[in-house]
Amino acid sequence: MIEICFVCTGNTCRSIMAERIAKKMAKERKIKDVKFSSAGIYATGENIAKNASLVLKKLGYDGRSRKSVKLKKIKNNTIYVAVTNEHKKFVNSKKVLSFDELAGAVGDPYGQDLDVYEKSARQIEKNVAVLLDKINVLRGVK
Repeated sequence: MIEICFVCTGNTCRSIMAERIAKKMAKERKIKDVKFSSAGIYATGENIAKNASLVLKKLGYDGRSRKSVKLKKIKNNTIYVAVTNEHKKFVNSKKVLSFDELAGAVGDPYGQDLDVYEKSARQIEKNVAVLLDKINVLRGVK
């Protein structure tokens, strides 16, 4: 089992969207042995941002409410995917990469309108697709 944790600032927008997008994309690709989660460096137990939830639902992903999760203990068996290179600096693990290293940075949509959230979600989809492709390449699956 591969464990992948997406990390951002508050775990109310980008990382939770990445988790939900990755779960559905992995299922569609029939990738069953990867577990996805998300956390925020400064998460305080807030609910998922309303516009993040709305955009996830609009794009066909799980938009249910969930409290943010604080990144606490770094697990040796988990691969961390930081939303930005700045977030990457906070993750004290040898198994960390950023969206910047996959398919490009994802701007912070927090507090902005639905169009900005959708733009972020679309960029997250690109990053997750690259990540899943890399997992398959490493396994020798085409």
